[in-house]
Amino acid sequence: MGVSTSAPDDGVTVVTVDFPPVNALPVQGWYDLAAAVRSAGADPKTRCVVLTAEGRGFNAGVDIKELQRATGPEAILGANHGCAEAFSAVYECAVPVVAAVHGFCLGGGVGLVGNADAVVASEDASFGLPELDRGALGAATHLARLVPQHLMRTLYYTSRTVTAEELHRHGSVWRVVPRAELRTAALELAREIAAKDGRLLRLAKAAINGIDPVDVRRAYRFEQGFTFEANLSGVADEVRDAFGSDRQEEQA
Repeated sequence: MGVSTSAPDDGVTVVTVDFPPVNALPVQGWYDLAAAVRSAGADPKTRCVVLTAEGRGFNAGVDIKELQRATGPEAILGANHGCAEAFSAVYECAVPVVAAVHGFCLGGGVGLVGNADAVVASEDASFGLPELDRGALGAATHLARLVPQHLMRTLYYTSRTVTAEELHRHGSVWRVVPRAELRTAALELAREIAAKDGRLLRLAKAAINGIDPVDVRRAYRFEQGFTFEANLSGVADEVRDAFGSDRQEEQA
């Protein structure tokens, strides 16, 4: 359980997340993920990183139970900073990052995938931001990198999800494959990238990030300010406590 790293092919490093039962990461998990991705990118032998997960789904976001157990602001602050570090680690990784997504990719999962350089997904993959149902805000910055602006807003306000095939039609998912073929497809793309000169790949990654029209780190931190405001006001706790209960259905 946790975050692990492997090197199945020359030039390719795989970072795997495994936090049963649904890969909802605790605060330390986000920091561990950030450290693993940064370490992989810093290795001169690595020319491409594959980000993947074990279990039922790719990522279910922040561990809400950890937030509910907290008696002060430390947990929400930790989650905010941990997510920001993990998302930035993927975006700022010195080499391209391929996200291999299966099952659900929610909340923080969208933050990770939206910052990746390429996405390969299984046919059962779905993507969304259920933040408004869970007393949080954020990652619209990253969802906007996967879908057009008006669709992003509709998905955000409704907490609906989209399928991998829909994202493939929008051009943000490279390939959609049967779940059993996901790892093979992701590694196939990673090998193709890793076949390039590593020095040029690192320059290319820096150049592409440099012409990005959106400063993703600044935009996400701006969003997180409203997440903290929601917590200070108490509305976040009310929504989180109602999550999955009859009271939430009454509020809907």
